[in-house]
Amino acid sequence: MIDDRESMISTELFLRDVVETDLPLFYQDQLDPEAIHMVAFTPREREAFDQHWLGTLADPTIKKQTVVYQDEVAGYVLVFNRSGEREIGYWISKKFWGQGIASRAVMDFLQLETARPLCAHIAKHNKASMRVLEKCGFRIVGEDKEFAKVGEKIIVGVVMRLAS
Repeated sequence: MIDDRESMISTELFLRDVVETDLPLFYQDQLDPEAIHMVAFTPREREAFDQHWLGTLADPTIKKQTVVYQDEVAGYVLVFNRSGEREIGYWISKKFWGQGIASRAVMDFLQLETARPLCAHIAKHNKASMRVLEKCGFRIVGEDKEFAKVGEKIIVGVVMRLAS
């Protein structure tokens, strides 16, 4: 049963193609210290960020969608090839955390990206992201002992999979 909040999110959230004008917001989002910690990510300098995203936009094998909530860009969801598997990733702007936006955006994206299986790699301490993916049908299938390196610290991750 969908509660009123989920129903409201469904009517106020949509996905659209990522466009170059989204990139400045994506760049600012990846600089947020709390977000960086959650995803165990080293932010890119502006030039490297732009180069990465222009390559992403040009790559037809990467399915990418901007998340729009209440007429505001709230983040993105994408699927890309990694080590012979299709992997999902997403980033939601901090101001939209805790509102069900990530879960709804990933659910909607999975209606567009129907190829299965899909995998996801998440920092083990990022319980919120694991919960989002669990709501969307992903299950933990393993551990990634060297998910990321932040400074000198090795971050352990989990591997999740959506089979069907």
